[in-house]
Amino acid sequence: MFEPTPLPLVFDAPKGRRKPPRHLADLAMEERLELAKEAGLPAFRARQLSAHYFQRLVDDPAQMTDLPAAQRDELVETFLPELMTPLRTLEADRGTTRKTLWKLFDGALVESVLMRYPDRVTMCVSSQAGCGMACPFCATGQGGLQRNMSTAEIVEQVLAGARALDSGEVPGGPGRVSNVVFMGMGEPLANYKAVIGAVRRLTDPAPDGLGMSARGVTVSTVGLVPRMRQLADEGVPVTLALSLHAPDDELRNELVPINTRFSVAETVEAAWSYAERTRRRVSIEYAMMRGINDQAWRADLLADVLHAHGDWGWVHVNLIPLNPTPGSKWTASDPADEREFVRRLEAKGIPTTVRDTRGREIDGACGQLAATEG
Repeated sequence: MFEPTPLPLVFDAPKGRRKPPRHLADLAMEERLELAKEAGLPAFRARQLSAHYFQRLVDDPAQMTDLPAAQRDELVETFLPELMTPLRTLEADRGTTRKTLWKLFDGALVESVLMRYPDRVTMCVSSQAGCGMACPFCATGQGGLQRNMSTAEIVEQVLAGARALDSGEVPGGPGRVSNVVFMGMGEPLANYKAVIGAVRRLTDPAPDGLGMSARGVTVSTVGLVPRMRQLADEGVPVTLALSLHAPDDELRNELVPINTRFSVAETVEAAWSYAERTRRRVSIEYAMMRGINDQAWRADLLADVLHAHGDWGWVHVNLIPLNPTPGSKWTASDPADEREFVRRLEAKGIPTTVRDTRGREIDGACGQLAATEG
């Protein structure tokens, strides 16, 4: 059918790379208190620094006037080491969409995107530098996996967005991050421990964390079935988004190589189990690719695959107009085919939306900016 991708599936990050410096956001509050003791500091300093970071959104020692002046730099060095440096920030939609390319401590490049809407602010964050899932239409997947990101590196992307909103850098006046989607670079469930740590930091009440609602957090996956089942047991009711992209094994094996390990039926069953366990509706992500997965009969088949588990409102389909990479054979569907796909799904009772294509002019698809810079 198509030339198979030459890249292998990679589940484990390469060994031997240095770890990022330990940061307050890597640790639960009790671990921060322990770190303060180890550093010979009063435990309450950990709480003060947590309040500065998560509540006041401050990481500059000069602004921490409740800390002893002589100790400020040492405290910040111990708890808030610099994790990432912005290389470029591109803006679209009159400044309400901001994409930042970050350089991590070891030179790895990752991206995050802030999107401000009238009723919410969404941050799209990366969880790995690169990705090992080898999906041939994805800029990040074609770059391979460099390393997993730490919990704090993931959280810091959100905090950087929160600071930009708080300081009025984003048009629309001061605001707060209401939604976080793990849909940037990387396969979140392949970096499970750090991603769950980040989810907990984002949803823990302040000053332990940012105090977001778990309902505002979406974790995406291409379908690591054992991890999907593990996520259902975490007790954190985030939204699960399954990047399905095809309703049949023959095509999905080509588009999403993990399907050679876990079939469409197994993957959808794990998503259904997540919905049943958490009572959270699952989002099915489906990138529309011209002449490849956008046929009307595939819409019918997708509806049948999802209805195999009943139609009790457990699922919602999110169609994504593909943001093609330059020179790629993978292109967006014809609008008429997209409309027919939506019509077929809705006729079978599947709630369906077409994702807003923000940021197209700033290489909005994750991995595109890092690919051109790296």
